[in-house]
Parts: sequence; structure tokens; C-alpha cells
Amino acid sequence: MTVRTLRTTLAATVALLALAACSAPSDGEDDGGGGGDTGGDGGQDSLVVGIATEPDSLSPLLGYGKDGNSKIFDGLLRHDEDLALQPALATELPQVSDDGLTYTYTLREGVEFSDGTPFTAQDVVFTYETVLDDGTHYPYRDELDPVEAVRAEGDHSVVFELAYPYAPFAERTVLPIASAEAAGGQDVNTGPYNTEPVGTGPYVLADWTPGERISLRANPGYWGGEPTVDRLTMAIIPDDDVRATRLRSGDIDAAVLPPSLAEGFADDEGMVTYNAVSADVRAVTLPTGNPVTGDVAVRRALDLAVNRELMVEGILLGAGRPAYGPVPTTSPWFAEGSERAHDPEAARAILDEAGWTEGDGGIRAQDGQRAEFTLWYPAGDRLRQDHALAYASDAREIGIDITVESGSWEVIEERLPEDGVLYGGGNPADPDFDLYGMLHSRLAGDGWNNMAYYANPAIDDQLDLARRTADPEARGAAYDTVQRELADNPGYTFLTHIDHVYVMADRWDGVTTQPEPHDHGLGHGPWWNVESWRARA
Repeated sequence: MTVRTLRTTLAATVALLALAACSAPSDGEDDGGGGGDTGGDGGQDSLVVGIATEPDSLSPLLGYGKDGNSKIFDGLLRHDEDLALQPALATELPQVSDDGLTYTYTLREGVEFSDGTPFTAQDVVFTYETVLDDGTHYPYRDELDPVEAVRAEGDHSVVFELAYPYAPFAERTVLPIASAEAAGGQDVNTGPYNTEPVGTGPYVLADWTPGERISLRANPGYWGGEPTVDRLTMAIIPDDDVRATRLRSGDIDAAVLPPSLAEGFADDEGMVTYNAVSADVRAVTLPTGNPVTGDVAVRRALDLAVNRELMVEGILLGAGRPAYGPVPTTSPWFAEGSERAHDPEAARAILDEAGWTEGDGGIRAQDGQRAEFTLWYPAGDRLRQDHALAYASDAREIGIDITVESGSWEVIEERLPEDGVLYGGGNPADPDFDLYGMLHSRLAGDGWNNMAYYANPAIDDQLDLARRTADPEARGAAYDTVQRELADNPGYTFLTHIDHVYVMADRWDGVTTQPEPHDHGLGHGPWWNVESWRARA
């Protein structure tokens, strides 16, 4: 859904909370760009976008573009504006066997990679066999767990064989297809293909200066037609305030911004604001191994103490919704009745019953253990900072002392087993993509999976059941159970589902938004379909 204005709600409450809480200063800095490819005045045939983060690699073999919209690559399928699956490198949606174990794709003929080599079924086989190889550092392999084999039948047909029915499998075939010729014969984890990608997509890589910009140019041989936006540059600007300043100065044409900063552009002539509904959740990890956050009583108390509605109004300015779990309340998979009210009195009662008694300064303790822990957020991320400060303020009201710190992801990653982190994640395509990696105990501490080291056998069983059946009713019942179990023993405090807010120069036709995952900016944003835009006369 696309909208042209932001709701204007006062954020004074957030400012007051910030004064009452503690935070390390942001270390975000201007990326030092400007001029050249990062200037926002390159004309109607170019677009310069300010984004917060960049990928480690541009290879789909290491996870780049795995949810689609990679620009350099195409998948067998793609998503349309409503996230419905449509053919891309396949000519039609897959033929699925009655038992749900075989998926057959017919491929387009005459498609070429950007280096002129032909695209064939062997490239598909190479891509999937590579990401499924244990030696490949592909971080989302669990989402392809059911794949037993993939084989080519001639040059223009591919067959996937699954070990068990997996309802969302077709969603995983938006995975970009790599060139077997260009990417083969090298170390997939460190080879040149990671920074010199060759794909079939509407754009090709022109230049990548890590930490500064990724510049793409239109692919003249694109099978879908050469884009009219000839140059697409992503300026890497981690700090929200710096991104807004560069947009204001005209150095960039568009940016993803927190609602409080986007609001400042609402009355600017020639600028337009888009809200993209997303499955992107903000939550606090509560590490199981921490003596405070690992206590179920503390977890339940924090879950009731947090004022989600106030966060939506005061931090998001209405651009979002309260979150009670990874599944948004707007999703058909949401477990109705699992909402939890803001109830600090009930939270205090839970702590009292568990033996967490008030001590000096109103902070509780149990058997000599003070009710305190550290909560991290990535430096320069204003939305996460504001969520963290508000959460710490709510926690202090019930006698739990949270120290809020900012740092780089490298610093934060080392602290995950002991400290909380202001988590972001979510994918609207299927609940398996959110729930399994976030909650299943076998993925505890596996990269960015299960960052809370959460372990609940009842939830594990239901996640496995839902993953291994194609029956919508059985899946719905399993995910309903997962959400209710999670309310009883929350390994995370879920705060809000946020809308992604973008501000950009209003000079193109064809601009719209999709329901978005957590990962946004590079491929997901109003520019998800930039290859089909037309400059306004």
C-alpha cells in the first residue's frame, strides 16, 4: 500500500523517556561520499538512494537477494506488488506433484547473463547445489532443508525433489540464479564472484566502494527490456540523521528514514513520502543463559510491563502496530487472543511471587542477584535507540534496571549469549521463515538465528510439524500453539511491527511499495520495481 503523507503525532513522550534512560552515544558518521556517483542531481535517468547497511557479498550463493529484488539477478519466480508469485526465469509457476514432493519448472529460452553466456537449467542446478553444500557459508540453508535433489532435464527444465512436503517451497525459488560459468571453479566463500557478480537481472554492477556506495547501470541486454532509469546508486549512510541531512541537501534523491525524521519532509514541495507495510518486528532478546533474562518470571513481567501502544504512537508516529510475537497482528496466521495488555501491576505481582524483592533504588533482587542486564542497539539506528530507551524506562517502573548501550554489530555479536539486543527481523511471505530460525533450539546461536538462545521443546515440535505438512489447517493450528506457548515463556519481548518509511524526490511514474521483510533499502523499497519506472516529463 502506498501513502503520500505521514500521520503527525507528537513525539514528546519519547524525548522524556530518553532523558530518563541511559545510552552510549551514537558513533555513526557521514560516509564521506558526495559528488560523482553519489550526487542526487544526476538527472531523470538516474537515482541515488541513501540506505543504512550494505551486504557482505553480492553473490546469491552467500545469501544476497534471497527474498528477491536483487536487481543484478533474477530468480525462477518473483513477487509482484502484492507479493503474489509470478514467473521470472521460469515461464510459468511450477508444476507440483500430488504428493507435494516434486516441483518442475520450465525455463525461458534465449536469456543471457550480462557477460553474454546463455542461461540454462545447469545454472539453476549449480546455484541450488552450491547453497546446499555444507562448505558454503549460506546463512539460510534451513529454509531449503527439504530439498533432496535438483536436476536438469535438458537445457530448459529443472526438477526439485523434496524429502517432505514443504508448503512455502515455491517462495524459496525467488532465490537469484548465479552463473555456473562465472562463479564455478573458485572458492565460493572468498572468490571474485562475491564482488564481481554476473547475473541475468535488469542491472549490472558498475562500481562498489565498500562503506560508501554500490553503483549499478542498466543492462542493455535484459530479457525484460532495458530499464529507462539508467543509473542506480545506493549510498551507504549508516546514521539516520546524516541520511536525512544529505537528502535535504539534494546530495541523494531518496532515503529510508525513521518516521520522526521523515515527518520533517512532509511539507517539502517536490518530495513524497511512502509508508510500506512490513513484517519487520522490533523485539528485545532475553538470553536464556543470563541469570536475570533467563528467568521465566522476569520474561513474563517484562512482557506485561512494556507499553507497546505508546511506542507505536510516540516512536513510530502511528506508522506501525504493537507486536506480540514475530507474526504481525494483520497476518492471517496471527493467533487471535494472544495479545497482552500493558499491565505493570500484574508484572510486579509476578516478580513478587517469584521472590524478586525491591531493594536499593527500587531495583529488585533475588538471592543476591540484582535484576539488571545490558541492552544493545546498533549505533546510528534511531528507531532501535528509541525502542531501547522506552523499553528500559518501562522496565525500571517494575524494578528492573536495564543499561542501554550502542555499538557496532561486531561488538554486539560477541555479547549475544549474555546481553539483550534490540532485534529486527521478519518476512511476510510465510511464517516458517520467521518462526523457525528465530525460535527453534537447534539454531540457537547459529549466526543471527535464535539470538536469544531460546529453547522450548513444545515450540520445537510444533515448528517441525508445521514445516513438514502442506495442510493449511494443520499448519495454522501449529503456529497458533507456537504463539501461545511463546506468550507463556517469551524468550523475546516483542515491541512493534514497523512500517518502513521512505522519502524521495517526486519525479517518476510507476513508483509503489510491496509488503516488505525486515531486510530493506538495497532491494526492498519503493525502488523494488525501478526497472519499470518512467521519468515524468
